[in-house]
Amino acid sequence: MSGLVDALVIVLVAVVVIARQFRARRIDGERRWWLLPALLVVLALREPGMIDAQHPTASALLLGAELLIGLATGAGWAWTTPIWAEPDGTVWSRSSKASIAVWAVGIGLRAGLFALGAAVGVHQDSSALLLGLAGTLLVRAGILSRRGQSPRPGATLSGAYGHGTTRPMGRERV
Repeated sequence: MSGLVDALVIVLVAVVVIARQFRARRIDGERRWWLLPALLVVLALREPGMIDAQHPTASALLLGAELLIGLATGAGWAWTTPIWAEPDGTVWSRSSKASIAVWAVGIGLRAGLFALGAAVGVHQDSSALLLGLAGTLLVRAGILSRRGQSPRPGATLSGAYGHGTTRPMGRERV
């Protein structure tokens, strides 16, 4: 895949995922929450050149940092997402303003990482961004799935940062 196609995939996935997270969504343990991250990993690993041949150590360090930022962003996003249980036992989530802050910090750190790599002359492929995004989505979905197990109807489950109140019972209408 070319760099332009990778960039379009990254932007499209990010826009779709972020937009969907600001609507109330049911957390379903049966769902294949790992499927999109797995697809992104396959897309990233198909391309050669993830590690710059002329700067292998610096390139590997930047890739590792990208993955760590992705994992931390996913964990922060999951823990700032309030979840609640309906009286029928279904578990719901919706990202919060704190989640936006986590995304902004993650994007800022990724931009800084890219600038650092450019400053030291390391060629950076978009595959690293795909892997980082896959890590973000995988960790977030895994943590939310784990947090959503064994719900208590009407209660906020393992409250997100800044959210200690019980959520309204009715599903939001968009």
